[in-house]
Amino acid sequence: MTYRILTLNRISPRGLARLPPERYEVGADIAEPDAILLRSADLHVTPIAPGVRAIGRAGVGVNNIPVADMSRRGVPVFNSPGANANAVKELVLAGLLLAARNIGPAWLFARDLAGDDEAIEAAVEQGKRNFVGFELPGRTLGVVGLGAVGVEVANSALALGMRVLGYDPQITVQRAWQLSASVEQARSLEDLFARADAVTVHVPLNEHTSGLVNAARLALMKKEATILNFARAAIVESAAVLAALDAGRLHAYVCDFPRRALKDHPKVITLPHLGASTGEAEENCAVMVAEQLRDFLENGNIRNSVNYPEALLPRAANTTRLAIANCNVPNMVGQISTCLAAHGINIADLLNKSRGEYAYTLIDADGALSEELLVRIRAIDGVLSARIV
Repeated sequence: MTYRILTLNRISPRGLARLPPERYEVGADIAEPDAILLRSADLHVTPIAPGVRAIGRAGVGVNNIPVADMSRRGVPVFNSPGANANAVKELVLAGLLLAARNIGPAWLFARDLAGDDEAIEAAVEQGKRNFVGFELPGRTLGVVGLGAVGVEVANSALALGMRVLGYDPQITVQRAWQLSASVEQARSLEDLFARADAVTVHVPLNEHTSGLVNAARLALMKKEATILNFARAAIVESAAVLAALDAGRLHAYVCDFPRRALKDHPKVITLPHLGASTGEAEENCAVMVAEQLRDFLENGNIRNSVNYPEALLPRAANTTRLAIANCNVPNMVGQISTCLAAHGINIADLLNKSRGEYAYTLIDADGALSEELLVRIRAIDGVLSARIV
């Protein structure tokens, strides 16, 4: 079988190479695709063909994808968590140093110097006192969100001699193993903001995190603290940050999201969304998401989906696999099993996983499966998609 993959952005060739040409047609002009592979293209304004079975984003955030609509269609949305973690971590550390040593305004000052070398040297000696900064060792960094990026930032800040507070009530076992034991757990967001000299946020943008950094939490911070935002713009309330900067409560705001109100403020450093902008990160993201799409299309397995559960089932020999996305309601597996029994099909292996409103079932059946059986399974109330893999 040949699978058709529509690309909506430039995807690293190293990632596309994971989709062998003898089994995959890949390009920007693919009609009736089985899957979509993208980076920043906005699928909220782009029609998604009814035959699309999966969407993969070569990156972490999926705000450009209508995830809820895809969930209702039984379409997993994949991303690549951790693939760009090192790139973002390095930029966060650079942001800490930029703010601590006032490098942005100092650079602008030096670029505007005029006259001969003697005049420049005199101006430097006179002006450098305006850019006196501070060192990082002994200061406290608060890390909100201990996913792939947050863990790397926390561990690296420790290596720089900082004390680190972490807050993430949903930290996974995998990330907990990776996190240094020297990272102290904050009791709450308010506790973290009150104790930190700098706060960096590494959480997805949703209804719970929009405006997470707000006037009330900024008021808890030490005088001359720093805020860093390399996650999503709306996680930080810009107006509240600007007010705190103007009042002298904050030392600096460093972010990856230029806005008209921010870009010219003397205590704000805005970068043009460079968090994952390295060749290595783009390659890593493309490779990860391409491999995940391939495993889903060829084996039905789900890894790193933002809307469906992790579901990995080794394939049994001499079996045919059935992959089903459905609403997470009682007796769904029973109804599916009844359909199989009515067609004289024996189940060799079965995996059923749920995540919130949705569930996913993989069944390895002895022998072949008919299209008639597939039609009956799709007709079950609550089944969103079903296919023979």
